[in-house]
Order: sequence, then C-alpha cells, then structure tokens
Amino acid sequence: MEERIDGVHVPTVSYKTGTPLCNISNMDLFSSSSAENNLATAKTVLSAVAAVQLGPPKGLFSSFSSFRSASSWFELYAAFSTFMMLFRTAINDLVPHQLRSLIVSKLKSLFSDRQSNSLVRLEIDHYWDGQSNLLYHASKEYLPARITHTYKSLKLGILGKHKNVFLAIDDKQEVVDEFEGVKLRWKLTVKDQNSKSFDNVVNDSFTLSFHEKHREIVMSRYIPHVLRTHEAMKAERRIVKIHSLNSSRWKKSDLAHPATFDTLALDPELRQSIIDDLERFLKRKELYKKVGKPWKRGYLFYGPPGTGKSSLIAAMANYLKFDIYDLELTRVSSNSDLMRAMSDTANRSIIVIEDIDCNKEVHSRSKTSEDSDFDPDSDSESIPKTAKVRKRFTLSGLLNYMDGLWSSCGEERIIIFTTNHVEKIDPALLRPGRMDMHINLSFCKPKAFRILASNYLDVQGQHPLFEEIEGILEKTEVTPAILAEQLLRNEDPDVALAEVLKFLREKETETKQKESTRAIVEK
Repeated sequence: MEERIDGVHVPTVSYKTGTPLCNISNMDLFSSSSAENNLATAKTVLSAVAAVQLGPPKGLFSSFSSFRSASSWFELYAAFSTFMMLFRTAINDLVPHQLRSLIVSKLKSLFSDRQSNSLVRLEIDHYWDGQSNLLYHASKEYLPARITHTYKSLKLGILGKHKNVFLAIDDKQEVVDEFEGVKLRWKLTVKDQNSKSFDNVVNDSFTLSFHEKHREIVMSRYIPHVLRTHEAMKAERRIVKIHSLNSSRWKKSDLAHPATFDTLALDPELRQSIIDDLERFLKRKELYKKVGKPWKRGYLFYGPPGTGKSSLIAAMANYLKFDIYDLELTRVSSNSDLMRAMSDTANRSIIVIEDIDCNKEVHSRSKTSEDSDFDPDSDSESIPKTAKVRKRFTLSGLLNYMDGLWSSCGEERIIIFTTNHVEKIDPALLRPGRMDMHINLSFCKPKAFRILASNYLDVQGQHPLFEEIEGILEKTEVTPAILAEQLLRNEDPDVALAEVLKFLREKETETKQKESTRAIVEK
C-alpha cells in the first residue's frame, strides 16, 4: 500500500501475515539530496518507528512467528540506522560547528566535575615539617609489590652490598591497588628540581586517590595496612647493621657475623629458654604499656673468655633482625654524652656494653677507693696532678638510662652487658628491671660439644669417640672456642675427633696435677 504525504509517495506498514514490517527496499535514500526527499524518507522511518512503539494491531500475535524472522529484524535495523544517519546529517546541517563544540564541552565539564567532586586526593610528601615522612618511604616500598604485568614503566637497580634486585615506580603511570573491594590509585609526582624544600633535597610526593565514600576504610584500615606490610617486607629482607660510637656519632656497617642459634655451642635447654624469652618480650608491647614500664629487656652474659658471649649477641641480632649498637664506654666523656649517644639509638635495636667489668665506674661501691680513678678523700698533695683523672661518667648516669626517666626515650630495645667477672660489678646495676635475665656461659659440656661436632665435621648422631670425650668434658674446664679451634685442624671426622680426645687427655692430666699441687700447698 502507498499513501501520499505532501505529494510524496510513502510506503505504509503492512501487518498482513507474511509481509514485512516495513518495506524500504524500493526506496532510493541517497539518490537525491533535496530537502523534499529527505523529509519523505524521514516520514517513512517515523511511520515505521511509530508502528513499533504503538504495538501491533489486532491479529498480529497470530503471525508473531513471522515477525521474529531474521528479515524482519534486519529491516527494522535498517530503518533505525537510516533514521540515525539522517538525524546526524540534519544536526550537522542545521547546528553550527561552534555551537556543537560548546555543547559537547559543557557536557564533558559537567560529568568531569561530578566525578572530581566525588574523589578524595591525599598528598604524601617526602618531607613533612623538615623531617623525612615515614609514610612516604612505606608507600615507596609497598607499591612495587602491587605492580601487575600491565604496568609498563619501572625503575630497576641493585644497591650497595645488597644482592636483591630492587623495583621502584616512576611518574609515568598510575598504580592501581585494591583493598577490601575498594580501588585506590597511586601516582608519583616528581617536583621541579628548582623547588627544594629540606636539606636541599627535592620534595617528591605520592598522590592517593579514591572515592569519597571509602574515606573511612582508607584512613582507618588501608593506611595501617600499608604500614604493616612495609614493616613485614623490611624485616624479611633487612640486613642487620652494627653501629660503633665515633666522636659522639654512630657509624654503621653491615653485620657480617653468621652466628645463629642453630650454630651456637649452647646447651639445648638454655638456648630454648633464651629464644622463648625473646619471643615473649616481642609480644608484650601492650602489657608493658599497661603496667607503665618502658618496653625494653636487659640481659647479662657472664662467664670466662671464649664461651661465646659475642656469638650469642650476633645470633640474637640475626634472629630478631635488630641492629646492634656497640657502646664502648671508654669513648664516653660525660653523662650528657652517654645520654646523647643512647638517645640516638633506634627502636628495635640491641645496645651492647661488652666487658663492662673493665670500666671502674661501674665497679661495686663496696670496694675500697683504691679501685677508682680518683679518690676525692685522698691527700691532694700526695697524688701527682697527672693522676687526678676526672671520671668519664658516673654509675648514677648509667643507672638513670637503665630504668630512670631516660629509659623511656625508645622502645622495643634490648640492653646486653657482658663480663668475665660478674662479682666486680655493682649489684645495683644487675638487679631485675635493669638486667632481667642473667645467662651463665660456662665451659663446654657434652651436649654443646655435639653441636660443635655437627657444625664443623657434619657428624650426626653417635661416634665411637664421643663417650670418652664427653666423659672428660664433665670433669675438665674447656671453652667452646678452644674446642672449635681443635676441630678446625682437620676435615676428616675420625682424625679430628682423635686429636680432640688427645688434647682433652692432656688437659685432664694437667688439671689433676694442679689439683694435687694445690692440695699439697694447703696441707
């Protein structure tokens, strides 16, 4: 069927069974660009769309299967495509280009403003108030672990004596992280080289962006998550440092000592008790806070030379991943220098004062004044001026750091004293709260010797010479250091143990002769 609309023949929509929804096969859409033909074609399309929107007339459902045919859908699609093409052409012809550009820019601005208003941006500067920002460093090490294969721009390097390869992000691409279903975007901003804020260093920063509705999750859980993850990563790959005092400043280097609890020639029960005490200390931060005590622990290692005091310190540092601060008291000139040096030590560290009995300032106050550097009660004329040496520091100054007000200047610290003569040290320095655990590192016993034999000779289990060696060790005083030197002299286990047995027999004979001589003298 056809009808006239403004003098133009327009095909009408037929709902007769088996006929197409609309018929435009005979229409020449692009034969003329006249407004009259365009208008006629538009009316044709509008008639088809109107027929679809108004719904089929009565009796259409009886021929629904025909309507769903592929040709019907194709013809409907063709009609709609034609309409959109003509609509776009009309817009381009009737609306000036400048007006179209203005409308598009306004729409983009509207949607971008809505999106930006819903975003929160946190700026994490490298330096904050003249100090290095810990959150910046945590983010810098946390983000490379969140990089996926889609990230195309990375920094790569090996630093100093480290063997690991380090990754770092740059300012060319965002890093997207996901936490509890929330997407967070990180972007490194490299500031202009001319804008230096602290110590002549460029103040770079990270920008963290997220939706405003997730603010509570980010501030209360995500930021602490970044800090915790960073601490775990740092502890895992951390290289323990040893610090020595030099001109009132700490100088650090890598701790190369390979000692571990597995390699120490310690009685297994004593070794386990030390490990348990360390683990208990690490877990009790809240308890120390609750009872009002600084979070620190004191150990006294005493025993003859060569019993492994220094090796035990290194094993503790390697086990805890704590830095060592080796405080040599002879380099301390006054109490104020002592306090300054102690306050410059970091948390999670071991402060060591070795051979503390060699410092007369900490000798027992019950001793006579002849043990001190300068006796203020002596006759000044009878003492040469060169002998009037002013004390480097006082015992009270050291005690004040141990459990006085200065003891709270740091936390999660371990303080270790070592001595060969515990009886010389003032008891006030050794009481609980200052030196909490006293560990006697004595001469080598059978169980400790088994560990030495395993470490040096790979001897596991029993050996025919063990019984006699261990029998002599029960009666003879020999340090682990001396036995270790004997074991190093030969790589063959049988030969090495035979030499050790020979050495111990000679030592046993020498001990018996000394005891006999002493008994004769006493009689």
